[in-house]
Amino acid sequence: MYDQAAKLRSRVENNGEGSKTRTIAVMSGKGGVGKSNISLNMALTLSGNGYKVLLIDMDIGMGNIDILMGTSPPYTIADFFQNNVGLERIIVSGPQSLHYIAGGTGLSHFIDFEPMHMSRFMDEFQQLLYQYDFVFFDMGAGISEHSSKFILSAEDIIVVTTTEPPSITDAYAAVKHVKLLNDRIPFHFIVNRVQNEKEGKETFQRINGALKKFLGIETAFLGSIPDDQNISMAVKRQIPLVLYNDRSPAAKGIKQVADLLIKPIDDIQSMKKKTNFVANLRRLLFER
Repeated sequence: MYDQAAKLRSRVENNGEGSKTRTIAVMSGKGGVGKSNISLNMALTLSGNGYKVLLIDMDIGMGNIDILMGTSPPYTIADFFQNNVGLERIIVSGPQSLHYIAGGTGLSHFIDFEPMHMSRFMDEFQQLLYQYDFVFFDMGAGISEHSSKFILSAEDIIVVTTTEPPSITDAYAAVKHVKLLNDRIPFHFIVNRVQNEKEGKETFQRINGALKKFLGIETAFLGSIPDDQNISMAVKRQIPLVLYNDRSPAAKGIKQVADLLIKPIDDIQSMKKKTNFVANLRRLLFER
C-alpha cells in the first residue's frame, strides 16, 4: 500500500495535475439556458468515445446532473464538505463509463467552504486528476466568490447562452466579471436553442463584438445547439439526450462541439498553455 501511494505521489509531482488532463468550467449568466444538459451530454459523448471523463456538479444544493440521468447517488459533493466523506467515495459511475459527482439537492443549510475542507479537497483531487482525460465543472448559474475561483483555475471556460437578449446580457456580464479577475483567461461560447446555424453564429458575433469593443477581449465560438423537442422529452424521461436519441439535431450539435474539444492543442485557442488546476485554486483560495 505504501509503495503504491509513493508511486502515485511521484507521478503527480512529476506531471503536475497529469499532463493529459483538461479541466473545463462550464458557466452561464443566469439559469435556464440548458447549461447542465450540455455539460452532461458533452461529457457522455467524450466518455462514449473512450475518453476518461469526470463531471462535477458544482451547483451545490441545487444540482441536477443526477436528476437528468435518473440516478440516486449514495453521496454528493455536500457529503465531502459536511460529513468528511472521501472524494473517491462520492464519485459515481454513470452511463457510457462516465464518472460524476452529484451536487446534491434540498440541503437544509448553506455549505461553508472552510479553508480546512478546501485544503483537503485539493489534496484529494490532485491524487485523482491523473486518472482522467477531461474534468468538467458544471458551475451553478451566475458567479459567486467561490465559484469564480474554480472558474479561474480551470484550463478552459465554456460559456452557454441562448439567443434571447436577457441571456446574452447575462452572459456578457458573467464574462466581464471573470475577466476583471483575470484578463488573460480564454472563453469559448456555445449558443443553445437556435433555430438554425446562422442564428447561432450571429448571436455569437453580437456577444463577441461587444466583448471586444468594451472589454478588449475576443472569444472563440464552439458552436450552436438546435432547439429540439427531443431535449424536453429526454429530460422528462430522465435519460441523457445522446442516449435517448443520438440522431436528434441537438445531439448532433453537441457531438460537433465535443469533437472540437479533442482536436490537437494548436487547433484551439485556449489550449496553447497547460495550467495546473490545483495549484491555481490553492493560490486563489489562500492568497492574501
